Amino acid sequence: MNNLISEYISTRICHDIIGNIGAVSNAVELLEDNDTEFMDDIKSILKTSSAVLTARMKFFRLAFGLDNSGTKDLPLITDTIKNYLLTVGGKNPPQVNINLSHIISGKIILLLTMIMADLMIKGGTIHIAENNNKLIIGIQEDTRIAEDKLKQLLNIINGDHNQISAQDAPILYLQELCLQQEVKLRYTTSPVLYFIVE
Repeated sequence: MNNLISEYISTRICHDIIGNIGAVSNAVELLEDNDTEFMDDIKSILKTSSAVLTARMKFFRLAFGLDNSGTKDLPLITDTIKNYLLTVGGKNPPQVNINLSHIISGKIILLLTMIMADLMIKGGTIHIAENNNKLIIGIQEDTRIAEDKLKQLLNIINGDHNQISAQDAPILYLQELCLQQEVKLRYTTSPVLYFIVE
């Protein structure tokens, strides 16, 4: 993996956890002040932030970390995806429907899930399935997506790397993985966005 992609991944991960780390730090400061008036708020902040950090770090470790047995463990991948999706989208997190008998590539599944979740506005459902040894990941038809983010994503897939940022880390790493694993990544936007890995 080239150094630039590593830098984008590091920046993206830090961006996605820094807010909750800051919340934990603020709660600890309130605890140190021994202000019992805010004890319920402190407990709530610590509980929520620690849950988000745990879910995201487990997801990032599997998606961007070293390949290991966890990336081939279907129940672990399923739970990790569901817990991660609960941390995005605010009050309307994306849902997921997973219909797999085995893991073709756990890292690819995780990265495509992250990519789809980045596109979604106010909830929706991601479908993950297999068909004749092809991995198919798509967004349910009534799901709203951010058109500007979709345009950027498709530009990168089609070879335009002129305006990339840390937000694009998942697709950049996914392209690298597909090359390493000698698999093809295709997509369709008709009638909805679907990715096919074969």
